Amino acid sequence: MERYSVITEKNPREILLLRGKGCRYRRCAFCDYHEDSSCNTQENLAINKNALNQVKGTYKRLEVVNSGSFCELDSETIEAILQTCIEKKITTVHFECHYLYRKQITALREKFAKVGVEVKMKIGVETFDSAYREQTMLKGIKETDPTKISEYFDECCLLFGLPNQTSESMKNDIEIGLKYFERVCVNIMVENTAPLQPSNEVREIFMKEIYPIYKDNPRIDILLHNTDFGVGGTK
Repeated sequence: MERYSVITEKNPREILLLRGKGCRYRRCAFCDYHEDSSCNTQENLAINKNALNQVKGTYKRLEVVNSGSFCELDSETIEAILQTCIEKKITTVHFECHYLYRKQITALREKFAKVGVEVKMKIGVETFDSAYREQTMLKGIKETDPTKISEYFDECCLLFGLPNQTSESMKNDIEIGLKYFERVCVNIMVENTAPLQPSNEVREIFMKEIYPIYKDNPRIDILLHNTDFGVGGTK
């Protein structure tokens, strides 16, 4: 399992895949990432510190992902992230969070702001088609207005390559993301152990009709495979 990598294109930054106690929601029909988790806080902390020790501060930006929300990391890991930012002169750190835990974001922003570090928060909204998101993806985001979602989050993740998605729906999602969020991360669904599996037909539509339009947009990251950022892989 790779837990440290460097992204050199489009918003260059270092990225860490840390381990927490696991996603508390765990009902998304497409996801099995919560398997990278443990209730053993000390083991998690050891893994996380090992990853943090690799941070160099090269770009002064750090992204932290953990197969869930930042609030599912133990408090000692959060402190270790904070200290790493101070020591390596990191000025911006990116975290992820489910919409359910949006009210915990302000405290994190304030904690890091005290040492001069700006927090950027990313949400896996997956699609702005709320009916598809809740009835098919089972995402657990009741809010349907992207304006209100963006009040809490700076960046959004979209998930494409699923049954019944179309060229029009995918393009619409990206345009909404660009309108309301600073950055958009497009993830292309790959096979896993979850109930909802990818559609090869939709993946082909994306590559032919959507990818050429947005692949060079500096505000959009496109992951054709879930390990394209260099973290993850075999446990």
